[in-house]
Amino acid sequence: MKLTHHANTRSQQRAIPPMLVDLLLQFGKTESAGNGAEKLFFDKQSRRRIAAYAGSLATLLNEHLDVFAVVSDDMQVITVGHRIERIRSH
Repeated sequence: MKLTHHANTRSQQRAIPPMLVDLLLQFGKTESAGNGAEKLFFDKQSRRRIAAYAGSLATLLNEHLDVFAVVSDDMQVITVGHRIERIRSH
């Protein structure tokens, strides 16, 4: 996982551990964020895949899954944050 300096700073400021960013890259749903970047977040289907992957640990993770990451086309994490609003599909 490659993080930009900005993403590293934001993840520390927003208390988003690297494990959640790894889970986003592995299980997150992808949506275009413009300029070749993509936004990754956990939708219902990706939460189910995490539950199958993590087993009993999934109940502890569930309350921390309202995060997103913006990733460049070469899979470098640009920024991360907490999802405040629902992400609407077009």
